[in-house]
Amino acid sequence: MIETDVLSNEIAARMAEQRNAWRELASPELTQFDRRELRNRIRQGEVELREFLKMRGERLRFRPRVVEPPVDSLADIGFRLF
Repeated sequence: MIETDVLSNEIAARMAEQRNAWRELASPELTQFDRRELRNRIRQGEVELREFLKMRGERLRFRPRVVEPPVDSLADIGFRLF
């Protein structure tokens, strides 16, 4: 698997974890301790997600460019004889 695919999969997994944690936080059956632990998990997940997004941004910004072969400018000159 290509490195960017792995990174995209990690980002998608972190986002899914965040969604699930927020849904779980809405549960009325949680104790105060459980809520606090869940909020800490959400904060830590946000930090990790931010790092992965930063890495993806860096990789997209510094993507190697395709080098085109140089154009032969002398081939396009049309000489006329007088």
